[in-house]
Formats: sequence, structure tokens, C-alpha cells
Amino acid sequence: MRRDLDALIAAAIRACDARHLTWRALTRHARLLPPETPLYVVAAGKAATPMLRAFEQAYGARIRAHVVAAPDTGCGHPVPNDASVDAGRRALTMAADARRAGAPLVVLLSGGASALLAVPAEPLTLAEKIAATRVLLRSGLPIAAINGVRRHLSGIKGGRLAAAAGRTITFAISDVHAPVEDDPAAIGSGPTVADPSTFGDVLDALRSGGVLDEMPAAVREHLARGASGERAETVKPGDPRLAGSEYLLVGSRRDAMDGVGAEARARGYTVERIEAPTLGEAREAARAFIADGRARVASAAQPLCIVASGETTVRIEGTAGTGGRNQEFALAAALDGVASDGWALASVGTDGIDGPTDAAGAVVDASTLDRARAHSLDAASSLRGHDAYPFFHALGDLIVTGPTGTNVGDVQILLCRPV
Repeated sequence: MRRDLDALIAAAIRACDARHLTWRALTRHARLLPPETPLYVVAAGKAATPMLRAFEQAYGARIRAHVVAAPDTGCGHPVPNDASVDAGRRALTMAADARRAGAPLVVLLSGGASALLAVPAEPLTLAEKIAATRVLLRSGLPIAAINGVRRHLSGIKGGRLAAAAGRTITFAISDVHAPVEDDPAAIGSGPTVADPSTFGDVLDALRSGGVLDEMPAAVREHLARGASGERAETVKPGDPRLAGSEYLLVGSRRDAMDGVGAEARARGYTVERIEAPTLGEAREAARAFIADGRARVASAAQPLCIVASGETTVRIEGTAGTGGRNQEFALAAALDGVASDGWALASVGTDGIDGPTDAAGAVVDASTLDRARAHSLDAASSLRGHDAYPFFHALGDLIVTGPTGTNVGDVQILLCRPV
């Protein structure tokens, strides 16, 4: 079954190939870019480079200038760095250039742009924004709340890039699954769309998450001044500065699920999709996924492939080991029932990156816990300590793809053979 899982993971990543998704969208929506119009391009996110390659293939002769904010151009993720800020400032300058030229600013946007394309809101420094980002990454807050904070600490997100440009055309690959799936305001923290959230919402989210006091003093002051009307809000719905902007979703987690389904059927599996996104604390989401699998396999007569997708969170309190949400999902699943004969599970990030590790995720099957005991590994202790990476590394069960150049979130695959 491991061979089947490897093939299904590869199929998921192929199906959300950023260059393919972008080319497909450009072919379908060529009317948006009429002939002879000069083009200025900002490509930002984990899929920025392949998205730009597709755009250059279609419109290269008309591109006057471009900015790329991506991991392979030195920009930081998940924490912004000097290169992220340089890219953000150049993007704002290009937006003004496009406005003066009467040309559209084309934005090729994908997950990760929140850190990769960064301009700290005045008067915040990059160091203060980095400190705030580290708090958010450890907070366990829902991604929608995290993105709301990011927009209000930014000089380019929350519609500000579009407001600077006058006219934007955004092609976006989504890694956003909740509370509004594929929400334009959340993908890359919405540099070209209106932001309905407020400084007050952000403060409430940080308070309810118990992390407001962990934020740098300058960040707390900035948010408080914003809530009292002393800082400019993000661009809101109905703002006339966005009247000339268009937004197209070109790919999402459903493309990855389509790829898994097609490959699984070709391999003789009956495919069942869980349409609702996989959300919440990784270990709890894994237990729910396994429970769902038990219910489905009980009535199955043929080998079954159950596929889901989304993005979980991991709340870290105190000292933590090494791992990521997909590795933690897989480890929790092993403890909760994948030890059953004829079952195998993989959880993988389509971007090829799971937490601060070189793995994309992990795979577990009926042999996992027995092999762990033979290696003197304690699965329950590894899960409690958020230390899944050494556990799976010792077993040879990490999924390592390297950065894939795309990002539509995570995919969970459960293979079951009826007993």
C-alpha cells in the first residue's frame, strides 16, 4: 500500500501544478488582457515562480517590469525577512508606475505571500513584525484570525497594493479553507481585495487566543491606536479605489483531490471524498478522520481510498520538539486506529514543506507502532512533545518531496482493504 500512497501523493501534487493551473486560467480568461496593453506583474507566494513562467509564456513580450516574492528569490517564509520587505516596497513602486502608465498591475498570488511579500505598517519595524509573526505561528489561532492580524500590521496587504495601482487583475491559487473557503481577503492576506475585518476584530482575536500580551509593545500600541481611529484602516468593501480590480481563483485544494481520485480509480480503488475541509488541531482532526474512515469501510466491498484536504493547526505550549502539522496528524492517526490490518494513511503538504522540517508529511500503516517499539520509540510521548519528525525519520516513514512550487494546503489519504 505504501507504493500506492506514493503514487497518489505524486498525483495530488501534479494536479495542482502552479504553471498548469495558471496557463489554464490565462487560456480561459484571455479577454481580461486585451492586445497591445503593457503589463506590470507582481508574483508573490510559494507558487510565484511557476505562475510567472506561465504568464511569461503567454504575455512575455508585453511585460514592462516584474517583481517576484518567492522562496527561491530569497524572501522569507514563514517569517518575513529583508528580502520580503524589499520585494514589497518594489511592488508598491511598480503599482504606482502602472497607475501612471494607465496599465493594469497583474498579481499572481499564492499561499505564503503573507510572509514573502511584506511591508511593515508605519511605524512598525521588520524586527517587530518578525516577533509578532513568531507569536502567531505558535498561537494555534485559526488561519483567518492570523491573516486578519497580518493585514493590520502591513502596508501592502488588506487591499493596499490594489489601491496604489488603480487597476489590478489577480490570478490566485488558494490555500485558504476556513472560515470562508478560498476567501480572497485571506489568500496572501489579500493585497488586492477589500478587507472586512477591523483593528477591533484583531484585538479581540488576540485576546481570545490568549496571546495579546505576548505581542511586542509597539504592535500592541499600533493595534490599539488603530482601534481608536488613530491609524488608517485597511481598504474596506465598497472603496472606490478597488473599482477597477478583478480577481480570479485559478486553483485550490479540490484540484489536488481530483488528482488523487483519478489515480486511485486507475489503481482499482473506490474513491470517497470528504468535501468539508480538514481543520482544527491536527491530532483531533486525525481522530475524526479515522472515525469517519471506520464508518465508511464498514460497508465497503472493494478497496477504498478516502481523500480529504484542508489545513490543521498545532498549538504549542512550552517546549516542543521537531515536526509539523502533517507529521502530527499521521502520528495521531497511528495511535488511533491505523494499526488496523489493511489500512495505510498519508498526510502531506502540497507545498512540500511541513513545519520547520525538510519533510512534506508522513505515512503510517499497520506496522508503524510495532516497528516503533522495535526502535524503542514511544509514539504517545512523541505526540505529546510535538516531536514527530525524529519518530518518523527513524522509521523511514517521512514523505520528502522538496519544495513543489505550489500550495493548496494539505491532503490526507486513507487506503483501506475490507477484511
